[in-house]
Amino acid sequence: MSSAAIEMKFEIVVIPVADVDRAKRFYSDLGWRLDADFASDDGFYRVVQFTPPGSGCSVIFGRNVTAATPGSSQGLYLIVSDIEAAHKDMLARGVAISEVFHDAAGVYAGADDPYLFGRARIDGRHPERSSYRSFASFSDPDGNGWLFQEVTQRLPGRVEVATFGSPKDLAAALRRAGTAHGEHEERNGGQRDENWPEWYAEYLINEQTGKELPV
Repeated sequence: MSSAAIEMKFEIVVIPVADVDRAKRFYSDLGWRLDADFASDDGFYRVVQFTPPGSGCSVIFGRNVTAATPGSSQGLYLIVSDIEAAHKDMLARGVAISEVFHDAAGVYAGADDPYLFGRARIDGRHPERSSYRSFASFSDPDGNGWLFQEVTQRLPGRVEVATFGSPKDLAAALRRAGTAHGEHEERNGGQRDENWPEWYAEYLINEQTGKELPV
C-alpha cells in the first residue's frame, strides 16, 4: 500500500544581489509586500523577504544569504492573467520592461532566450491569446531576470481547486466569461440565458482547473 503524498509547499526563492538596500527599494516600488528585514547584531547577516501580490511564493535576498553571483538568477516566472495590464502597471512604476511578445512554437533560436527553451521572441501578444504563450521581461538593478507569463486557462491536472489571487484576477476572469457568454447567447438566437449564474460558475471553475469550457 502506498502512503499519501506529503505536502511540500514551495515558498522561497533566493536571489543574489550586490546592494541590499537598492534591491529593497526596487521590490518595494513594484508593490510587493515586505515580509521581513532581519539582520544579525554584528551586521554579518541580513535577510529581506518580499512576496508578489497574490503569490504563494516569496523571494529572499540579503547579506551573506547566498554565494551566487549577483544577477545570476534568470527566468523567474511571474504568472499574470492579463499581460497588457501587468505591462502597463510596470511602466507606471517606472520599471524598464520589454514590449509584450510571444514565443515561436517550434522555432528554436539557440541563445535568444534560454528560459523560453531557446524559442525566438515575436513582437506582440500571442495572436490567439493562448495561455502560456505571451510574455514581457524585466530585470532588477542587479540583472536578475523576471518574466511575466500570461495564463488564463490552465492545462488539465495543474490546479484542483479554482482560486483567484486578487480582485483584479477575478474581474479579468469575469470579463472573459462575459465575452464567451455573449457568444453563447448569440448562438441560441439572442435569447437571454436565465441560467447565466450556473454558466458563469462553470466557466470560471473550468478555466482555472483546465477542464473543457462551456459553449
